[in-house]
Parts: sequence; structure tokens; C-alpha cells
Amino acid sequence: MGPLVDALWLYHFKIPLDTVPNFWKDFLKFIRRRFFDYEWHEVYDFVEFLAQNMNSHHKVEFIETANHFLEIENSAYRFVGESLAEITSQVEIEAVSEVLDNELVSEFDPVTSHLNQALSHFSHRTNPDYRNSIKESISAVEALVKIFLNNSNGTLGQLLNKLERERNLHPALKASLSSLYGYTSDADGIRHALIESSEPSHKDAKFMLVACSAFVSYLMEDMSMR
Repeated sequence: MGPLVDALWLYHFKIPLDTVPNFWKDFLKFIRRRFFDYEWHEVYDFVEFLAQNMNSHHKVEFIETANHFLEIENSAYRFVGESLAEITSQVEIEAVSEVLDNELVSEFDPVTSHLNQALSHFSHRTNPDYRNSIKESISAVEALVKIFLNNSNGTLGQLLNKLERERNLHPALKASLSSLYGYTSDADGIRHALIESSEPSHKDAKFMLVACSAFVSYLMEDMSMR
């Protein structure tokens, strides 16, 4: 009946494709029955799957409509990019989405890959992994700095000094990034001060995801002008 139906049947419902109903009304009846039998987190999984697998022509409108009704129903979740995350502040949503929705050149794929992984760890409904979300968030900033410097060696803390010298990174921004890096690192650059000694919370991971996304967005614009 179409690529989205096939994807739902095979990858979401995990049912063989040769059992897809021949008639649309039978398919809708099946969807309706499954949907209203879902646990709360399965409903979000279903809606998220639709957004991630429908064609781009309808995707934006679907996500905007979904976010509208999620807000009306006072849901704790909103679409951030193509993922449903426990973020309701529009400012925070836009900070992350600005990077994920930006069609960056392939050179910057490692940056968006880290942020997508951070969002995935953060937004898992039944088993969020805040520790690895934090690691991926700061890794996105680190990856971006390495790309700007064309240097894959060194920690973010070391590379920021070089970025300040070679690309005129503002001292205040450097200090902020250094503090952010220090939030997840010890003096030797081994990330465990916060994330290994205690279990990070939802607010810790959300702060890092939003802050690192905002820094990435700022650096992308600022450095491209130099």
C-alpha cells in the first residue's frame, strides 16, 4: 500500500509483509486496535516512528501538528528534530532543532551524529541513558572544534586554546566552553568527574544537550564568517 505502510508493518509491528491487509479500511482497523491497546510509551514510539519514516513533503506539517496537540494536552514530550523528547520549552527545542534540522555539508556529519545520539539516549521513554547523552553532547562540540582546526588530536580543553589563537575565538566563549567541558571531565581530560561518580539526572542531560547544541549553532555561524 506504500512505503510507510510497509515500514510500519515490517519494522514497527515486526510482522511479515505478506500479511499486510489488502484493503485500506482493514489496515486502519488494525492500526486503531493496536493504537488504543498501547501503553503510554508505545503511543509515543508509534508517533515518533511515523515522523521518522514518512516522506519529507508531509513530515514538517505532521511534526508541527503533533507538537500543537502535545502542548494542548500538556504532554511532557515534544518533537525535537524527528525525536520525541521530554522537553517543553520552545527555546530549548529550537536550540537543538536548529542544528539537527540544518542541512550541513557532509564534513560536519560527525557533529550532528553525536547530537542525534545524545538526543536518542536522552529521549528513550523506558530506559533513558543520561550518562551517555551527556558524553555525546560534549563530543559534538569537540568534533566541531576538531573540524575547524583540521586537527583530530587533543582534548577539547587543549583544542580551545588553539582555536582562540588561530581562529580568534572570543575569550568569554572559550571560558564558557571550557567550563562546560570541565563539567564532564577531570584535570586529565578523562570524562568521569560528574558522569562516573554519580548518576546524572534528567536536568543534567537536558542542560548539556541544549547548551552544547546552542554552542554548536553559534560556532558554526561565527566561525564561518571568519
